[in-house]
Amino acid sequence: MVVQPKLYTVDEFEQFLALPENRDRLFELINGEIVEKVPTQEHGIIAGNTVTEINIYLKSNQIGQAAVEARHRPTDDQHNDRIPDVSVVLGNKPITRHGAANFIPDVCVEIQSPDDTPRIMSEKAAFYLENGAKMVWLIYPRQRIVEVLTAADRQLLTENDTIEGGDLLPGFSVAVRDLFRGV
Repeated sequence: MVVQPKLYTVDEFEQFLALPENRDRLFELINGEIVEKVPTQEHGIIAGNTVTEINIYLKSNQIGQAAVEARHRPTDDQHNDRIPDVSVVLGNKPITRHGAANFIPDVCVEIQSPDDTPRIMSEKAAFYLENGAKMVWLIYPRQRIVEVLTAADRQLLTENDTIEGGDLLPGFSVAVRDLFRGV
């Protein structure tokens, strides 16, 4: 007999997060399942490099905000509460100060963890794009490549390439190798 895991709603997830033993840990709700995020040092360096490059751009182009590990939830979705590794929210949306923001960011960045398969990474990108993201960057540290996805396009970039911001982040560009600086 196969035992199915309990599926949680966002309200039950909020109660789970409020438990004293969970307050200092990082969890996501993915299709009703609670999943703990345990970033590595490598992961943190790449996320830091990525958000630094984006924030340098946003300092001169005040079109939005970038964040690391910020919680987001699609409106009216009772089974997902996601934490992109880096996110960019364009425009003047109010900053969420408690709980998850009730929207998916315009740009979502996911850095492959040691246990993430390419399929898991693709599923994350599809989720973000289907729920409002306009661009997703999937960063693969072992291969030192970045996959940039939009609803209409997919690019696979190596360390010798440059990520462009397109219409979302006009004038933004960063060498892929700069995202891996220090690792």
